[in-house]
Amino acid sequence: MNKIQTISNAYHLLANYCEQEDYCGYDPYDGLNSRFFQKIPFIRNSRFIRLIWIQFFKRSPINLRRLIGIQKEYNPKAIGLFLSAYCALYKQNPKPDHLNKIKHFLSLLDSMESKGYSGSCWGYNFDWESRAFFQPKFTPTIVATSFIAEAIMDAYEVTQDENLLSKARSACDFILKDLNRSEETPLGFAFSYSPLDQSIVYNASLLGARLFARVYAQTREPLLFETAQKVVRYCCDAQQGNGAWAYGTLPFHQWIDSFHTGYNLECLADYAKYTGDHQFNSHMEKGFDYYIQTFFMEDGTPKYYSHKVFPIDIHAPAQLVITLIKLNRVELYRELVEKVLCKTIETMQDKKSGYFHYQINRWFKSKIPYMRWSQAWMFVSLGQYLLHTQPQQLQHENLV
Repeated sequence: MNKIQTISNAYHLLANYCEQEDYCGYDPYDGLNSRFFQKIPFIRNSRFIRLIWIQFFKRSPINLRRLIGIQKEYNPKAIGLFLSAYCALYKQNPKPDHLNKIKHFLSLLDSMESKGYSGSCWGYNFDWESRAFFQPKFTPTIVATSFIAEAIMDAYEVTQDENLLSKARSACDFILKDLNRSEETPLGFAFSYSPLDQSIVYNASLLGARLFARVYAQTREPLLFETAQKVVRYCCDAQQGNGAWAYGTLPFHQWIDSFHTGYNLECLADYAKYTGDHQFNSHMEKGFDYYIQTFFMEDGTPKYYSHKVFPIDIHAPAQLVITLIKLNRVELYRELVEKVLCKTIETMQDKKSGYFHYQINRWFKSKIPYMRWSQAWMFVSLGQYLLHTQPQQLQHENLV
């Protein structure tokens, strides 16, 4: 079996699994959804215990969620990713089934929108305790909102429904009006992760800037372009001399990882595409050289962090495809992409059910089928690669 056929078969298996599960599932960070945990006040109110509890369920290779009352649920960001994937399929072949899925996902996102803010916005379907902040369930974030608004823009492009453009523009208002900002310098500023915190995460702000740029391409509002430019300049100024970005500005956010670097690069590429402003291309080129030389080993193993191999995380190979397509470099790195994808399929896809595992650690593997973190990203990634390289084969297999 050749590599393209291996990738196509994996995509077919994954598509069937996601549809059978109705795009609903568990998440690495959903531990606080436990009915057992919520019934015990002295532990649910402790920040330290909340953090330990989430990290235990995130890191455990054994899925104890059913035992402690965590149910499979829709995750808004996952639904946004599936929406984007089906919009891409519909562009290639406008089948009624694809359009029905697009409408279904849009309806789900409407029902999960967070209320009481200046614009359309979304968060996660679980309480989330991290070292930087605590976010109650459905607290909107710049990351979830940006990805979902991007998916809505994808839907706008295939349907030309002006209501969808209005909703994406409304999401810009949430970012502009409800998020906190870093102190503005002559170089610009960055947005906070959510309305409840002050933390600065570079990929998060760049995702917001990318959304502004894309909506600006339709509305031509100077405010959107000017704000996006300030944010991009601020984040590019934070790029390290070797081309890398730390995750954020806090002392415990100084790691450098694969897929968030990929986010930064695709955002810079899209910013230039939608605004025509190419002044930051040198930052993108430097960042790409660091990314492609650092995070992928000769045998196709994708690295999570810049300084070590483990854990091997499913999000890293998924983002490689997306980054290369955004930067128009798939053909140049096709051998690497197919090596990485085929190794990922061999080592991380369940051969019977078709879902992808979460992580491979040095001593064990986490095979839990997380819908947002694993399945949605691999569905987008494999689909984009096949649409980019083998659209006719996909049509023959009736997947497009």
